[in-house]
Amino acid sequence: MNDPTDRATGPSPEAHADDLLARLTLPEKIGLLHQWQAPVPRLGLPGFRTGTEALHGVAWLGPATVFPQVVGLASSWNPDLVRAVGDAVGTEVRVKHQADPAGVGLNVWAPVVNPLRDPRWGRNEEGWSEDPWLTGRLATAYATGLRGDHPHRLRTAPTVKHFLGYNNETDRATTSSDLPPRVLHEYELPAFRAPLAAGAAVAVMASYNLVDGVPAHLSPLLNDELRRWTTDEVMVVGDAGAVTNIAGVQGHLPDHVTGFAAALRAGIDNFTEDDTDSAPTVRRITEALQRGLVDESDVDRAVRRILTVRIRLGDLDPPGQDPFAGVSPDALDSPAHRDLAREAARQSIVLLDNDGLLPLPTRTPPRVAVLGPLADTVHEDWYSGTLPYAVTVREGLARELPTVTHHCGADRIALRVGDRYVRCPRSSEGGPLTADDGRDGTWFDVFDWGQDVVALRAVANGRHVGAADDGALANDRPGPGGWIVRETFRFRHRPDGTALLHHLATDAYVRVDEGGRLRADATDPDTATAFTVELVADGAAEAAALADSADVAVVVLGNHPMVNGRETEDRVDLALPAGQERLLRAVHAANPQTVLVLTSSYPYAVGWAHEHLPAVLWSAHGGQEHGTALAQVLLGVADPGGRLTQTWYPDAADLPDLLDYDVIGADSTYLYYRGEPLYPFGHGLSYARFDYADLRVDSPTVSAGDEVEVSVEVTNTGDREGEEIVQLYTRQRRSRVKQPLRQLRDFTRVTLAPGQRRTVTLRLRADDLTWWDEQRGGPVLEDATHTLLVGRSARDIRAVGAVTVRTRAAAPRPRPAVAAGGTR
Repeated sequence: MNDPTDRATGPSPEAHADDLLARLTLPEKIGLLHQWQAPVPRLGLPGFRTGTEALHGVAWLGPATVFPQVVGLASSWNPDLVRAVGDAVGTEVRVKHQADPAGVGLNVWAPVVNPLRDPRWGRNEEGWSEDPWLTGRLATAYATGLRGDHPHRLRTAPTVKHFLGYNNETDRATTSSDLPPRVLHEYELPAFRAPLAAGAAVAVMASYNLVDGVPAHLSPLLNDELRRWTTDEVMVVGDAGAVTNIAGVQGHLPDHVTGFAAALRAGIDNFTEDDTDSAPTVRRITEALQRGLVDESDVDRAVRRILTVRIRLGDLDPPGQDPFAGVSPDALDSPAHRDLAREAARQSIVLLDNDGLLPLPTRTPPRVAVLGPLADTVHEDWYSGTLPYAVTVREGLARELPTVTHHCGADRIALRVGDRYVRCPRSSEGGPLTADDGRDGTWFDVFDWGQDVVALRAVANGRHVGAADDGALANDRPGPGGWIVRETFRFRHRPDGTALLHHLATDAYVRVDEGGRLRADATDPDTATAFTVELVADGAAEAAALADSADVAVVVLGNHPMVNGRETEDRVDLALPAGQERLLRAVHAANPQTVLVLTSSYPYAVGWAHEHLPAVLWSAHGGQEHGTALAQVLLGVADPGGRLTQTWYPDAADLPDLLDYDVIGADSTYLYYRGEPLYPFGHGLSYARFDYADLRVDSPTVSAGDEVEVSVEVTNTGDREGEEIVQLYTRQRRSRVKQPLRQLRDFTRVTLAPGQRRTVTLRLRADDLTWWDEQRGGPVLEDATHTLLVGRSARDIRAVGAVTVRTRAAAPRPRPAVAAGGTR
């Protein structure tokens, strides 16, 4: 792709960049190294910025189509669908850019390709899978959609992140991810390599952490590894404030000038520091040049990479030449994108358990009680766009069924101080919370988001309680949100039956000041106000009463994506919030025909539900069409299309330490886990039934550089159309080193009518069967027999065969179809 000329536009991006570079002054070049790049009017260079968030829709820029979270998109196991979503998001980025060229850049920071090694990682929602190959395939599809299909120009410039070994938020800027060579080359690097080698992504973001004791922004792998995967220029951007960390919290170098110089030499091209203020970066790079820590050639290399990406984006094209310019504003949240959001949400839904309760009948519609804290709300996460509209589960079902009742399941309380009650305004905009002598208090609904963290919603106006910068409490918030969440509390219960209200964001306690206002500014519990918490209504009991009068109860539980598991905050366990677990058990006791719908950014250890409930489904936070898609699946209008891309563990005790990145030594992920999962990697049920038979391999042996075809007959033996994801795994029988117990090699998605049979063909490349030999410093392919495992998940294997790797040359011979194994 590094042709000297571009057939469509004349000089290649590289040649064009070299021409500009030769005409730029040194100060002008330094000005291009910051996230907010200064314009150079004399050369026709406009201002440019890196970093538009586009994880599962355009984020932080107002209303835009909101697709399911990435971990939900991944559960579709559908690269074509994922590519279409990327195409839609890239188009909407262009719409936003046209409206604000200076503020909305075309360098997008997506996709995240860190393999989901540990489900407690706070940013689990952002990744695709615990399997690096599946991560690479799906991330490549998304990045391909983002960049567009023009041979020479980019719609957007996708940036894979975060390089490297980044799966913890706890002390993320100061902890080191120690990666043994096999883990580095077999588990971490492949997910990054795939989208870059395919030309889908053109940039990389370095991560906050250290790797083997070295800040990731100084990693020799930036130049020595990732830039070898493609002949194109790869632009590397720093994460926000991360280069400052090198001489700051990491203490790795003595001063910031030295730190910035080291980052530039290591391969960081674009510095994301100090928000829009480029002056500190310019000053530090300038001083680094004066001190001889870097020279002009270091600056030139970085600027050349930046300019090459900008040229490919059409940023420097004359008017009318950019093929992606002129997109209609009507493309934003268009009907086509709404349809795609609905289909993406539908294919993301995973049916975990079903004893026949689902799908719900529609000829004689049941009375349904839709219960729980997520039953009638759709949440945005940190990287969501602003929802243009939202369909909740209750709304989705109410559109299709005549009788749908609802309760959020939250306890309703009043707060009393002596003989005074806490009150708040009833107006829609809310106002200060006060304690006064009025007879009645204002009630609050208490939402339990786990680890004793609660949010308080005022019944008076439906707004959440939060603390302003001065600590004053008011009922004026839509809910928990923001980089610093100021709407969450803990009750600290005291022996005398009263409770202190602890505000998490400020680590302060609530007190009632002299004017009767509630403020979260008491740093000492002894100066806080003790409240009597009066239970007005038992949420679980009221929800159970509705369930008792319904034919079916649908309980919608899960996480709030801004609380207890998000960027900056890992989870400490896998448990459902205690209040939600109590609600679920109360509803099931009242009505055994209970369906659990988990809506979450990560797996939960829901062993009780797995053992006792007739049906359990999971969906990530599904975006604007979440409720429509779930209603379609619950009512059987559509088959549940999703399969898990992570192992669901029975308990956090089954996991190694969060900072143990050695997946091989720790027996972690589906590749090495020896225990019995709650739900295995690849799991997901259909409303149809499928049989597998007649597994065949087109050759009993394979050599380096070759591939074999594995075919199997799949038959829908059910009475309705269904979707199946046929999965191929391998296991090496003998090896000089510890090998995975099973490893995904290929898959395909098929839709079969009742009674329909189809031959499904999967492919296995011999070169994918290598392992990294530290002594040789490269991949090794051993002479060995590999078991072929084809089935519905990593643990639900329906057909078995074998293929033998021969690394020594053999005489050519015909390759007839050979039966290899059978069904079980």
